[in-house]
Parts: sequence; C-alpha cells; structure tokens
Amino acid sequence: MAPLSKAIEAESIAAVRRDLPVLLAHLAREADLGPGKLLVVGASTSEVAGARIGSATSVAIGQAIAEVVLAFAREAGCDVAFQCCEHLNRALVVEKAVARSRGLQEVTAIPVPGAGGAVAAAAYLAMANACLVSTVAADAGIDIGDTLIGMHLRPVAVPVRGPMRDIGQAHVVMARSRPPLIGGARAVYHPDEARRRMAADVPPQPDA
Repeated sequence: MAPLSKAIEAESIAAVRRDLPVLLAHLAREADLGPGKLLVVGASTSEVAGARIGSATSVAIGQAIAEVVLAFAREAGCDVAFQCCEHLNRALVVEKAVARSRGLQEVTAIPVPGAGGAVAAAAYLAMANACLVSTVAADAGIDIGDTLIGMHLRPVAVPVRGPMRDIGQAHVVMARSRPPLIGGARAVYHPDEARRRMAADVPPQPDA
C-alpha cells in the first residue's frame, strides 16, 4: 500500500471539508433527513485521493469524512451508519443506542485501516459508544468512491443528483428511498387527488 504525499492528502482533506457538507445538505433536503431517519455512508479515502480503492488508505482523510458526517447528523437530528469495507463483510458502525432502538443485529469487530476502512475506523473512535451491526435499511445514503452501499438502502432506492459529482477524485452517488408504489393504474399516490376523488363521490369500480 503506497503512502500518499502530504500535498495530495491535504488537498483531499480540503475537498472533503468544502464539498461534503454541500452534498449532505442537498441530500437532506431531497430525502427529508431528520429525526427518525437513518443515513448510510460509504467512502474510500484512496479514491478521494485519486488512487484505486483500498490501495492508499488515509487515516487523516477518513477522520475528515467522519467528522463532517457526524457534525451533519447532529445538526439534522438523524442517525448515521458508516459502512465498513468488504473485509468486514460491509458491516456498519453505529451508536449502540441506535442499534438497540432499531433492533439491529450486533456483530463483533473493531474496524481499522485495511480491515474495515479508514472512515469506519475514524467513526468508530469518534462515537461515544460505537458498535458494528451486520446490516441496516437506511432512508438515504451517500457513496464516496463507489463502495457499493445499495445493500444497506431500503427499497425503493431513488437516485439523488447533487450539485457536484465528485469529492476530490472520488465519484459520488447519493440516493433516497421511498415506499413501493402499489395498486397499478387505478391507484392514487397524492393526497390532493385522493381528496378530490372523495369530494367528487366517484363510484367504485366493479371489482373494487
């Protein structure tokens, strides 16, 4: 694993602190993030610095990402889960209180750079009482560096296009979730239309 130059690391940290809050604020508006909602975060510090995922892990970049996300979550009032890398089967770092309140399955490991990832490791140490859980069903997510967070989003996942597509050199994908739409052509999904139908006293269809 090749170490990053100090200049690249500093430039990457500056990009994280400048751009990540903007993207998180945009996602919060699109996904209505707030109390009771869960955000999942996946990030590769190597990709942020312009290297292949897993090849140039940076603790300093990981700490910057974790700090920005945790500050955002405190302000928004939402819960947050940090996805570990594949070596820990993409388990997630959460506060123990979040694991208990959501009925999540706790698993045992402590993420570190190289086995969990720098972001998850930084988040684990930054949280007051952290643990790992095997899976979550998050309301929204941000993936920095194509770390594949889709397995931890609840269906139905809907892409969210932000004001920028990269943080540093890492490609960023965001998503929100919505409940599945059911009922086919006759179904109504908007409250105003439902009220209009009721006010119009529309007769039920024969097979209703």
